Amino acid sequence: MTSAILEARGAGFAYRRAAPVLADVSIEVTPGRGVALVGESGAGKTTLLRLLLGLMRPTSGRILFDGAELSPRDRVQMRAFRRSVQTVFQDPYSSLDPRQRVGRIVAEPLRSLGLPAPASRRMDVAEMVAEALRAVGLPPDAAHRYPHEFSGGQRQRVAIARAIVCEPRVLLADEPVSALDVSTRVRIVDLLAELRETRGLTVVMVSHDLAVVATLCQHTAVLERGRIVEQGDTAAVLGSPRHPYTRRLIDSVPRLPPRASQARS
Repeated sequence: MTSAILEARGAGFAYRRAAPVLADVSIEVTPGRGVALVGESGAGKTTLLRLLLGLMRPTSGRILFDGAELSPRDRVQMRAFRRSVQTVFQDPYSSLDPRQRVGRIVAEPLRSLGLPAPASRRMDVAEMVAEALRAVGLPPDAAHRYPHEFSGGQRQRVAIARAIVCEPRVLLADEPVSALDVSTRVRIVDLLAELRETRGLTVVMVSHDLAVVATLCQHTAVLERGRIVEQGDTAAVLGSPRHPYTRRLIDSVPRLPPRASQARS
């Protein structure tokens, strides 16, 4: 049995004097098996993602990294965690510093982690940035430009390059394509699928788009009001949902009316 890289074990979260946002949530992230977190707005998806990212601590239960409880005070553990787990946010316009050139933005994780180590300097920072940009389909001269010089899809590619430059094992993505137009969305999903195959990247994704979920994630967890009501293989959850809430989510996906479908065929 493959050990989990990340795990929420009975995790809950509540703000002071407020109803719980999450309650008794358990989920595993194993190598090579993408995980989707789906549910309506306010279901607790982003809160769970933030717990897995170590940005917040659960008020009950535990978050585990490589089998050990995640502890922000353990510097050695957190350094390994930050190298292994990176994130891409929803809005490519606000997630990039407009005052910095792309090369410096992409290199930020390397600086914060002190990479590459002087004793094993196989590649310098500029080479690592250029390789990350190449991997997301951007030319090397992109490093010398500013975010405002790029389209929305290209900015999200920059954000993905920043996330993969330190060769993480897990990418946590919070609605990474929802702010993009349809054609750009398809290209970014294809890019994430390619990175999954070529780099062995495990993707954990919050998404409202079930088509994206079906493309990228082998495991799906459905959250309703802070609890996981159903989880399992994505094909089974989306194809034969057991819980009424999951069925309502699937039924709410927009579909073309019959006449429009016939006109396009």
